[in-house]
Amino acid sequence: MDEPDRRILAHLLRQARASFQEIGAGVGLSAPAVKRRVDKMVAAGQITGFTALVNPAALGWRTEAYVEVYYRDNISPAELRRGLEPIPQVVGVWTIAGEADALVHVMATDMAEIESTVERIRENTRVGRTRSSIVMSRLLERPRT
Repeated sequence: MDEPDRRILAHLLRQARASFQEIGAGVGLSAPAVKRRVDKMVAAGQITGFTALVNPAALGWRTEAYVEVYYRDNISPAELRRGLEPIPQVVGVWTIAGEADALVHVMATDMAEIESTVERIRENTRVGRTRSSIVMSRLLERPRT
């Protein structure tokens, strides 16, 4: 990925709905050149999709937590994903280094739903324990440039 590609990506991260012409004007390329570069980055897997960023409150999700999950035995990332993916309140899962095996991001309507979601995570017989941290306020979120 060269510098023009990086500038195109930065522009897309700021305004994904911009036209190729608008992006080109911002990065100093023609619209067809921007399209070719974007298509190439999509084909190479450097751009994996396009999405809208939505305020979680618009979906009724006003409460969120990060839950550390500790499994009794080793667990593969694939099995971990299979167990957590069906839970709609689970919006992110990462394997992590340290004592916990996974970090799970949960978004819900209220504390009662956070509690029931954590209980659902614990239904997996291989889960030894969990530790939750409730988000009080979102202070900073940056696009990944």
